Amino acid sequence: MESRLNIARRLPVGVEVVEGGTHFRVWAPRRKQLAVVIDDRETALAREPGDAGYFSGLVPRVAAGARYRFRLDDEADLRPDPVSRYQPEGVHGPSQVIDPSAFSWSDSQWKGVPTFGQVLYEMHIGTWTPQGTWDAASKKLEHLVDVGINCIEMMPVNEFSGRWNWGYDGVFQFAATRAYGTPDDLRRFVDRAHQLGIGVILDVVYNHFGPDGNYLPDFSDHYFCTDKANDWGQQVNFDDAHSAPTREFFLANVRLWIEEYHFDGFRFDATQAIFDDSPKHILRELTEQARKSAGSRAVYLVNENEPQHTNLVRPPEVDHGIGMDALWNDDFHHSARVALTGRRDAYFTDYAGTPQELLSAIKHGYLYQGQRYRWQGKRRGTPGLDLPPTAFVNYIQNHDQIANYAHGERLHRHTSPAQIRAMTALLLLAPQTPMLFQGQEWGATARFNFFNDMRTPAQRKKFEVGRKQEMGQFPTVGSPEMLDRLLNPSAESSFTSSKLDWAERDCGYHKMVVDLHRDLLRLRREDKVIGRTQKRGDIDGAVVGPWAFILRFFGTHGDDRLLLINLYADLYLDICPEPLMAAPLGKVWTTLLSSEDPKYGGNGHIPPETRGEAWRLGGENWRLISRCTTVLKAATPAEVAAEEAIKARELARHRGE
Repeated sequence: MESRLNIARRLPVGVEVVEGGTHFRVWAPRRKQLAVVIDDRETALAREPGDAGYFSGLVPRVAAGARYRFRLDDEADLRPDPVSRYQPEGVHGPSQVIDPSAFSWSDSQWKGVPTFGQVLYEMHIGTWTPQGTWDAASKKLEHLVDVGINCIEMMPVNEFSGRWNWGYDGVFQFAATRAYGTPDDLRRFVDRAHQLGIGVILDVVYNHFGPDGNYLPDFSDHYFCTDKANDWGQQVNFDDAHSAPTREFFLANVRLWIEEYHFDGFRFDATQAIFDDSPKHILRELTEQARKSAGSRAVYLVNENEPQHTNLVRPPEVDHGIGMDALWNDDFHHSARVALTGRRDAYFTDYAGTPQELLSAIKHGYLYQGQRYRWQGKRRGTPGLDLPPTAFVNYIQNHDQIANYAHGERLHRHTSPAQIRAMTALLLLAPQTPMLFQGQEWGATARFNFFNDMRTPAQRKKFEVGRKQEMGQFPTVGSPEMLDRLLNPSAESSFTSSKLDWAERDCGYHKMVVDLHRDLLRLRREDKVIGRTQKRGDIDGAVVGPWAFILRFFGTHGDDRLLLINLYADLYLDICPEPLMAAPLGKVWTTLLSSEDPKYGGNGHIPPETRGEAWRLGGENWRLISRCTTVLKAATPAEVAAEEAIKARELARHRGE
């Protein structure tokens, strides 16, 4: 048996194929003996010198594909590897030896995912296609390129119990789930995405483990805290006297996803539930490790953080910064949803959905940066007025917020088509990083339910009761009649009804929704003014009506852009004492895009008057089209006349004149 010191390993723990066989290294301080069992052959691993509790050894003639388990001391029951790279038979089956070096990558020229210019797309592999596999998803990636999406945020894919799951009940952090295919299938997916110019970041859950199949406590008492807990289970131990191997476990996990699967970064789930009183917070170490593992490639690191701690995106030398790139902005979502639906129950209580709220979210990121928050009875958020727009990820739909409708219905089912178009335009043209949820780009009819598939009736019942308790915070949903109608998370229909129907995408209304998203993202990407405004000071704005506001994007030579947003009734302005609406010297406003264009399913829009006196409609009234977002650009009268001549010629050709 060769010791670890004589073996060239890549990761500090786990199983690695090396010259002469396969090397095993396991942290099991609870145990006096540990052996690997392959078929009918049992090989003892040597306990390494010292008190750290590691066992290691080389097992000759064991290659990739071999299935194995561990025997702990002399116990009859065998356990899978806590650092398994693949569980082909699920969480309670044997682990499989995987050799990541056998895969042939074609992305050597890929530069990674920078902070600037991203358009995120949250994807659940199991429901994105009917097949629910990485291979099937790979064949659909051209759709994202066509729309203008350049970065996938993949919901968690580490191994979980059962046949379907959101991914947040995972238990094998290093194992890509067998539910979607093999590890090489995932590599092919990422490789194909990179070929098409699409980055892929992975949603990782480092705050808890799922309730079924978590074998870590069988190996060590120090993976979890005994005096701390969170809403989802045992608290991971990052800071007691025996926490170093636990920290090593998660740092190695970051390395695995970047080095072995070429992921371009992470979305860290619920970072407020990752407690660490160490001199260097584990999140900072994870950040440093991710960037180191990526080498010359850029990695993109996003947080979900309910209390809105802005130090997560500050550099280490400022406010004990963690150094990540962006934060999910629930404030923007909550205000937008209230504006579109009028509902202010549960955690929407502290939002009015007014133009000023939306404008403040676009200009400043979080709405709550330390003010009192009635729903929680305490202050919420930390200051972030100095942060750039890229520090925030905005969205109007995500997996949680759709599922938190009683029947998993998407936002467009709860508002008007015109309003959802207007808010979509605001989302995709605002300077923050926008994120779409799968199918949002074509107005998908598929719901997105909360679903999982636990092994035992008791586990399934626990999730069913927990779901009802979660939904009970909404007064309308919390009634007995509604709670009785909530879908059971363990029912297969909860999963299958969440699958997208791709036949919709190119049909009727859905095609017009795709066209709107494509045109908006092209404008965001290619327009010389809107496309560069992801720095502080590039925009300003003002409220101009009860449900209307403007955003002005400042160009370099007076080539400004003006975004007009009105979410409700027609607004007529007889007077307009707002200087941001005035065109630059010697120029007038002309329309670039309107969300009410008939090609997007709208009822048409009235362009601003450009012949001499800015916008002049009827009896000297200014008008913003109701439930509409309109993008205007500053141009000289000569440029406007030339554009109108081109349009006239195109119209004549269309009419056959």
